[in-house]
Amino acid sequence: MSTRRSPKPSRRDKSARGEARVLSITATVGGRFVPFIEDKLNQALGLIPRAPLEVSLALVNDARMSELHEQVMGIPGPTDVLTFELDHGPRGHVISGEVVVCVPEARRRAKELGHKLEHELLLYALHGILHLSGHDDRTTPAYRRMHKTEDRILTRLGVGAVFAAKEEKV
Repeated sequence: MSTRRSPKPSRRDKSARGEARVLSITATVGGRFVPFIEDKLNQALGLIPRAPLEVSLALVNDARMSELHEQVMGIPGPTDVLTFELDHGPRGHVISGEVVVCVPEARRRAKELGHKLEHELLLYALHGILHLSGHDDRTTPAYRRMHKTEDRILTRLGVGAVFAAKEEKV
């Protein structure tokens, strides 16, 4: 198994509060998408209030995601994205977290919906970061709000609305 890390394993940008922000990406699959995702997520982090100061993103295969999904949620099989809160600040917000994205799941959905795999991967990564930033999608109003936020950010990044495009095709 080969692992590809982002060219700059820990890029430091400034948060809106002037604190250093670190994004690191590890890819056991989908390594060719790391530069695109890294660039877009670094931009996105500046657009998200209460975004963690440190985010680790792992791009994994079905087997690894299935293992994590079973271990953490008790559900067999892969899922699209899992998030893990690693550290909290004095006010309880997440300051460090990990997002795990399943590349084969993104590939299946992108093919099914007829859009780019890199956009689906970015959507999943952004979704995880929004969870770490306090967003929730467990109720219908929260679900709508979160996915509108995703599409608003993706549009600002020049990618366009990915989730809304999914909804139209379903």
